[in-house]
Amino acid sequence: MKILLRSALAAALALGSGTAVAQTFPAKPIRLVVPFAAGGPADTIARAVAEKMQAIAKQPVVIDNRAGAGGAVGTKAVAAAEPDGYTIGISTAGALAISVSMQEAIGYDPRKDLRALTLAASVPELLVVGGKVPANTLPELLALAKAKPNSLNYASSGAGSMPHLAGELLKQYGKIDMTHVPYRGAAPAVTDLLAGQVDLMFMDIAVLLPHVQAGTIKAVAIGSAKRSPSLPDLATTAELGLPKVVADNWYGIVAPPKTPQPIVDKLHAMLAEALNAPEVKDKLALQGAVVVGNTPDEFAAYISSEIDKWAEVIKAAGVKPN
Repeated sequence: MKILLRSALAAALALGSGTAVAQTFPAKPIRLVVPFAAGGPADTIARAVAEKMQAIAKQPVVIDNRAGAGGAVGTKAVAAAEPDGYTIGISTAGALAISVSMQEAIGYDPRKDLRALTLAASVPELLVVGGKVPANTLPELLALAKAKPNSLNYASSGAGSMPHLAGELLKQYGKIDMTHVPYRGAAPAVTDLLAGQVDLMFMDIAVLLPHVQAGTIKAVAIGSAKRSPSLPDLATTAELGLPKVVADNWYGIVAPPKTPQPIVDKLHAMLAEALNAPEVKDKLALQGAVVVGNTPDEFAAYISSEIDKWAEVIKAAGVKPN
């Protein structure tokens, strides 16, 4: 009984302390870790959110780029930081979901070692084919692949990347065979698609949209649950009969695991206000990103479901960990 009372008293004191700290939070600059180099999509989204967030917080929000291991280095740094609310991080589907199955030791468990704050934004993967491919729609592409098994190849930005796994979903649920051609990043993959060296690919919509608009490649589907505002007339894979071929490249905000609930609540409130600001939505739209801004519990559940989803895809495809 004494042990239970001491535990209850300690919990009450901790809650009271967290509440007291939250009343004055933030009292100094907040560090926002970006686990990628400056200039990339995660960095661009982080800077748009940070600029608005610091106006709300009335404290600087400082970007800290910590690239490496597909986002795992920076995300691990957030997991190991002091849980006082002054270090948070933006992370991705790759570092929070896919890496669990693709890397043998990432140094953290996304379910246990991070505190979910909010899913900031989601970027749909766009499915395109090269200009010389004799298919203009997804049904035509599937028919072509079935008529000539293994005659088509699809590019990705690397083994285990979202474009790679989206292609594996298409193979699985479209019941087709095609060859995966991995590249070191999106740029060389797109270059070879434009040159006709590869036939098709999934990729973040912002990367491919200029080429679709120029008519050099053909968009055949949006690999998301909803149509994209960037291409509102283009049907989703679900609308075209493949509801399980969904691949969104998403970006979420996380904190160290023992961050007190009152601080989590305050951080979430500031992030939600920043994400819903029209100027932030406009900046993210340029990246093809759609603002989400859900609750910490919703984001935690989403991370868990994405870990399970991509683990199944990776196992079914026989993709080996790096």
